[in-house]
Amino acid sequence: MNILERLKTEILTGDGAVGTMLYAKGVSLDSNFEHLNLVRPGLVLELAREYVAAGAQVIETNTFGANHTKLSAIGLGHKVAEINRAGAAIAREAASGRSDILVAGSVGPLVRVKGDERELSPGEMEEAFLAQCRALAEGGVDLLLLETFASLDQIRAAIRAARSTGLPVGASMAFLEGGRSGDGTTVDAYCSAMEEAGPDIIGANCGAGPLELLKVVARLASLTLKPIAAYANSGFPEYRDGRYIYRATPEYFATMAGEMAEAGANLIGGCCGTTPEHIGAISRVLTGLRPAQRAKAPSAGAVAAAVQKRPGAGSFLDAWGRRKVITVELDPPKGMDCSRIIAGSRRLKDAGADAINLAENPLARPRMGNIALGSIIQREVGIEVICHVTGRDRNLIGMQSDLMGASLLGIRSILAVTGDPASMGDHSGAKSVFDLHSFTLIKLLSDLNRGVNAMANPIGHGTGFTIGAAFNPNTGNMAVQAGRLAKKVANGAVFAQTQPVYDPALFFQALELTRDCGIPLLPGVMPLVSERNAEYLHNEVPGISVPETVRARMRGLDKEAGVREGLAIAREFIDATFAAAGGYYLIPPFGKYELAVELIDYIHERERE
Repeated sequence: MNILERLKTEILTGDGAVGTMLYAKGVSLDSNFEHLNLVRPGLVLELAREYVAAGAQVIETNTFGANHTKLSAIGLGHKVAEINRAGAAIAREAASGRSDILVAGSVGPLVRVKGDERELSPGEMEEAFLAQCRALAEGGVDLLLLETFASLDQIRAAIRAARSTGLPVGASMAFLEGGRSGDGTTVDAYCSAMEEAGPDIIGANCGAGPLELLKVVARLASLTLKPIAAYANSGFPEYRDGRYIYRATPEYFATMAGEMAEAGANLIGGCCGTTPEHIGAISRVLTGLRPAQRAKAPSAGAVAAAVQKRPGAGSFLDAWGRRKVITVELDPPKGMDCSRIIAGSRRLKDAGADAINLAENPLARPRMGNIALGSIIQREVGIEVICHVTGRDRNLIGMQSDLMGASLLGIRSILAVTGDPASMGDHSGAKSVFDLHSFTLIKLLSDLNRGVNAMANPIGHGTGFTIGAAFNPNTGNMAVQAGRLAKKVANGAVFAQTQPVYDPALFFQALELTRDCGIPLLPGVMPLVSERNAEYLHNEVPGISVPETVRARMRGLDKEAGVREGLAIAREFIDATFAAAGGYYLIPPFGKYELAVELIDYIHERERE
């Protein structure tokens, strides 16, 4: 009898954690647990047999992360099929001689390679899942269990791949406190999506512990008549004596399993931190129980969070279309003395600049924090600051904290960029984070503006950020960059600034390709100061291309002659683009704000003509 037939009349006990137990058996956290299917199959088999002996009726293969994205990161991408087939064979051996034991092929989410902004398409995701699901099916599993997903797009792709094998499919998402997944999906929205996607079993696992999962189960039971799977963590881990300890006892876990059964769960096991002792305890509670009767209720639907921007918050863009909007980039100091940048900001304000851009550790070299510095400049100088924020330096938790703090300090505008990788900088021990890249960072900023955090939990009121994006016209295929900008606009960007551009034709092309985006586009203007400066920018700085005709004009020039020629080239660019550009993003090199003042004066002269 297959699992779907059995779930009509009995509540089945699943197994528990794999990684937690393998670690307890001496496997290093740095090891790849799935690779153990090939190099230490006896250890994996030993654990599976322990779960069978404890009373598990559904045991999972040790293949949660055995997909191409995870295995290729450690040089094992060519062994996806081999590792999955081995995982299925080990679980089948553990269940041998027991017709009542079912083997579930474990399939976890794909991962993004650090520093790679490109997201996998639905087709690419489905292809990756298909390779794993087919190998598990070939290995003889009874069903496929898709678990710990945080993205609706990924779980939909995984379901399509799994269903193509003809095996029963269970789909399980991880929900955190408040009943939302990692991408902000509510239980209601998840259930609705699953009814459409068509898995045979709908469930939840991992997340915030048994109590929170019980709430998810109860909500799912009111929304669907499909069997429900529930695999809770053993509470939150506590770090003690050099290791993580899960505190929920088997007795408590068993009590919560009983309540989940009463709430409507049909398949109940354990996730992180659970052991054979936990599974033994829940098996004793669940044995002989029949599924709870339930009737599907109409979905309440998702409640949209109220948009509440900071009262009275204006923007440097308010003058767009009435006059040329001018922003100027200044680099924060490398040390503690910020007197020069404050003096420069004051001089630029007096000249007529609308906002000061503050980069965040450009070229991955540490400088004073731009959020704190920006707050001081706004307070002491009275000019708006655009803080550049990178995905390189903060994880998702720290990013949200700093952005809410930036709003509290009065920062109104954020330019969201991925950031140069830490390996480019001068700190060899530094590591890039990249929990967020430019697209997802813009989405986070948009969520914060709506008054919710990354988990869609309310934060009190909106942050009121004016969200900016970067655009690089110095590429071989600008249409790709235009497509990227369109996605950024869809995520919430309302203006864009370009990398320094020296060829007016490139700016006109950028305007044409991004016309449908409907947002202000400020071309970057960086005056050159010498031949050496021009060659360095062209050959060593990512995203900048200086045409040969411009570099030829700078040859042999430095000091005053170089500055004069560099300013002349910048003025010619402004002349050529003046009718089309709604403003300019000035980037004086080496903090020479005096050069920006000269260009601001020139722009104002042109406006008066």
